[in-house]
Amino acid sequence: MDVTKFDASPIGNLTPISGTDKTSGASFHHFAYVPHPLGAEPALSNSTWRAVSRASHALGRLQQGSAIVKNPSILRQPTLRREAQSTSALEGTFAPLEEVLAANVIDQSNRSSALREVLNYVQAAEVAFESLEQGRRITVGLIEQLHADLVAGTAADTDDAGRTRSIQVAIGTQGRGVEQARFIPMPPGATLRAAFGDLIDWVRRSDESADGRDPLVAAAMAHYQFETIHPFNDGNGRLGRLLIVLQLLQDHALSEPLLSVSPWFEARRDKYQDALAEVSVTGDWNPWVTFFAEGLEASAVDTATRLESLLAVQEHFHDVLRGAKARGIVRDIVDHLIGLPFVNIRNLADLTGATYQAASTAAGKLVDLGILEEMTTQGVRAFRAPLVLAAILRR
Repeated sequence: MDVTKFDASPIGNLTPISGTDKTSGASFHHFAYVPHPLGAEPALSNSTWRAVSRASHALGRLQQGSAIVKNPSILRQPTLRREAQSTSALEGTFAPLEEVLAANVIDQSNRSSALREVLNYVQAAEVAFESLEQGRRITVGLIEQLHADLVAGTAADTDDAGRTRSIQVAIGTQGRGVEQARFIPMPPGATLRAAFGDLIDWVRRSDESADGRDPLVAAAMAHYQFETIHPFNDGNGRLGRLLIVLQLLQDHALSEPLLSVSPWFEARRDKYQDALAEVSVTGDWNPWVTFFAEGLEASAVDTATRLESLLAVQEHFHDVLRGAKARGIVRDIVDHLIGLPFVNIRNLADLTGATYQAASTAAGKLVDLGILEEMTTQGVRAFRAPLVLAAILRR
């Protein structure tokens, strides 16, 4: 890490570290960056506030779209799985999006290690969303539980799973030594645990609105602080981006977790990392908050457009069913398809409460109507809804 860039930081300080480099086996003496605790909302420029305002408007449009859906939770899965695939790709774990969307028809024993890791994110996010829906607050304990769920069964599933890291980490070494790392977060120990606790306390206070804190600015600040502290041995990027959505839900900037932020950041990976580092170097929040707000605006617009496309597909399916005078279980299945572009007979029976035979007959009817296409995956009969898949993938 180029310490000359950080030694004059107005919002943090350098602390000496030493140890043995895992790459070379040589001992090192270097520095890590320790950010100061977050305080009040910083003074921001008019142009930054305009970017924040545009992002707030885009989130409002997404809120309105979800409010008109009878069961918005159905739309959660395609959004969440797209986010899971993209946020994992940002951290170097890649599973094709179609494979992630089709995971419910792939036997667990046949899932790739990458797919299992992506699905860990889905499970962790569902735990978090359910926790907030039940009125619980964002806590250190919740984030630690999410970390344990995220790394379960992976190389990062060590003694540090579900707890703040006990080792020094360096970011962006690319096989080189610690001194050549792009960034070195604060060392492990009591100071790290205290910094993590301070951050989560700060995040919880943002829903009290006592200081008039803007929820988007608060989310930008918290995301910077989380990534800079780097509290866990692995998964910080994925958890940090999940925390964005959780904080927006907590602060009522979102009513449903239907926002996918990682595809936008993934497409701008270098700029994203540089913008985070620049806050530490200069203490100027304007470039980062502007970049973050632009990302939220674009993500909200994109997510809203995809959801509108899914609802249009659902309405088309209803027209087809009306024309065919189809009712009952067939209609029930269609209402679930916008969240499940891949299904098998067992899925359909579980979703509708129908018998296996009734679900099979209904699936055959939907194939005849052109709503489903039959396919075989790993020797098992399954189906895909091509129009739903196209709406999710925006083809």
